[in-house]
Amino acid sequence: RARGPGGSPGGLQKRHARVTVKYDRRELQRRLDVEKWIDGRLEELYCGREADMPDEVNIDELLELDSEEDRRRKIQGLLKSCMNPTEDFVQELLVKLRGLHKQPGLRQPSPSGDRSLSPLQDRARTAPP
Repeated sequence: RARGPGGSPGGLQKRHARVTVKYDRRELQRRLDVEKWIDGRLEELYCGREADMPDEVNIDELLELDSEEDRRRKIQGLLKSCMNPTEDFVQELLVKLRGLHKQPGLRQPSPSGDRSLSPLQDRARTAPP
């Protein structure tokens, strides 16, 4: 068999990928876990009424607020269309937010201007394969 430059079949040169970690992996995993928790709990709270569900619960926007009371009001405002009790969800989310830090590099508007995805979900959707 013929081998091209770099010793790979077909003449394709093998590239060595280098991965750099700009963000703390544990912090990103905690954020992802909170996002998954939010999604699961919203599905439970809205019980098949997805159209009434908020488009997004933006973790960074909540973390930018000055006080926990401001965060509480913001979350309650997002859930105003929910017919089920939301106080447990709000309280649990506030506790989960205490362990997170704002990630300024992750908050980028999606290319379409659609704000329905979280920053992590949007980043994953637009990342090159």
